Amino acid sequence: MNHPKIYQVAFAKSIFQSLQHMMWILLFGATLFTTSCKKEPSTPEVKPTDSTMRTTGIFVLNEGVFNANNASLTRFRFSDSTAETDCFFNKNGRKLGDTGSDLGIYGSKMYIVVNVSSQVEVVDALTCLSLKQIPMFDGNKPRQPRKIAFFGNHAFVCNFDGTVAVIDTTTLETVKFIQAGRNPDGITAAYGKIWVTNSGGLGFPDYDHTISVIDPETLSEMHKSETGINPFTVHPDGHGNLYLIARGNYSDIKSRLQVMEAATGEIKHTFTGFEALNFTISGDSAFVYNYDWNSGISSIMVINTATLEVVNNSFISDGTMIESVYGIAADPFTGIIYITDAGNFTGRGTVHAFTRSGKKLYSFDAGINPAGIAFAETPENI
Repeated sequence: MNHPKIYQVAFAKSIFQSLQHMMWILLFGATLFTTSCKKEPSTPEVKPTDSTMRTTGIFVLNEGVFNANNASLTRFRFSDSTAETDCFFNKNGRKLGDTGSDLGIYGSKMYIVVNVSSQVEVVDALTCLSLKQIPMFDGNKPRQPRKIAFFGNHAFVCNFDGTVAVIDTTTLETVKFIQAGRNPDGITAAYGKIWVTNSGGLGFPDYDHTISVIDPETLSEMHKSETGINPFTVHPDGHGNLYLIARGNYSDIKSRLQVMEAATGEIKHTFTGFEALNFTISGDSAFVYNYDWNSGISSIMVINTATLEVVNNSFISDGTMIESVYGIAADPFTGIIYITDAGNFTGRGTVHAFTRSGKKLYSFDAGINPAGIAFAETPENI
């Protein structure tokens, strides 16, 4: 899970307050996983989205420690089961930057969002060689890029300064900045539109509570829809809905998983029985990292996105212990679930691979605070 960062003295106090709140959740929520006392129905299997493709490896973006300039990129190859813990440095002879916040592979290129350095690093997804650094600044002021999504021939990067950068994926030039809401902190491309969660994280305690809907053809904001306060991660479910986490105020308003109907922009359901911190969606299942403040137990539960029902209160079924969950993602072709463990937040982290039934397949070492995951894909006949 990523956090708002401090960039200028003028913003330092408000951002530090946001960091304090998020770290409070992490330090108390990142405890050992335990299994549920009740056995629930098994998670439905997911079919590959494209039978002509296969996953050949995994890239892990390691956030690093804030202001330590030690973000890194780990590459795990399926061909020989080896992990290169800092492949960007090894291939380019320089560091990635300060605080990696997101990455994504689109075509032959991988885009890495580096938050504090205020850069988007574009690399060749096969060789990890840098193709271009794209600065995210307004004059001398860093825009604080957070997350990235893709549509057509554009990459869309939401920035904490209230804008969405539009990058031409052919020329790698920034062609426009679209005005969104306050402090956008999540983005996805789904149902023919770009959806941007406006957190208002720098306005504590006056958070934003909207999601900007952007037309990817006209490159302009169409309208805003209401969400819970302080919205964050957002993903589509394939049923015409968007799932998002509204983080609340870290006090009396709890962090909730919400379901928005894309056609109307209306919140159709809010899960109130748990406090959601992060999630991923694979097939008809949402894998949700949550923390139970009453019992002091953190776990990953599974929700059926077709029925909006919790089908498993504890995904990990083999007793595997994870100290500090930091990221979660699903392989789009195999359905394997990957969970990252940040450990003590200052040393090397670990990535664990689980079957759909919650049994660990393998683990590999990553860098400091592994958060983002991208899957390298290759046609089956290559």
